[in-house]
Amino acid sequence: MTASPHAVAHLAQLNVATLLHPLDDPRLAPFVELLDPVNAAADGTPGFVWRLVEDGAADATALRPAGEDVIVNLSVWETQEALWDFAYRSGHLEVMRRRREWFARHVESHLVLWWVPAGHVPSVDEALERLAELRANGPSPRAFTFASSYSATEAAQHIEAAAAEKSHAG
Repeated sequence: MTASPHAVAHLAQLNVATLLHPLDDPRLAPFVELLDPVNAAADGTPGFVWRLVEDGAADATALRPAGEDVIVNLSVWETQEALWDFAYRSGHLEVMRRRREWFARHVESHLVLWWVPAGHVPSVDEALERLAELRANGPSPRAFTFASSYSATEAAQHIEAAAAEKSHAG
């Protein structure tokens, strides 16, 4: 894991995608061929911290915690800007442009962002809980999107306020 020594919080992201075909189907071959170069690009992008990889594999496509036909992408970034730059200003954009060839349209949110303490590696369960929270309640400092984002400071203040409220209620 790479990280700035002065960072207090990092941005975690989970993206889920429902496959239109099995990964070994020839119709998904172009996507599969892009996995290694795009993952290598992410690993080398300034601001990249960590990404989920299955033990003994180069990626997480065989992990199916959200359903048999759903692949997950879970990563941590130093800043929201670093993630945005990778997602929309790199070779990753090619995957984004072609996603309808390979993945079903999501009716619900398929991407969730949230702040984690620097050095924390989010679990898949934690990530799926944040996605469920976003889907159930809409954006908040605990679970948000690029379009409705919160700063690390806003998220920390929200968490502190909620903890104080909970301790006074108990």
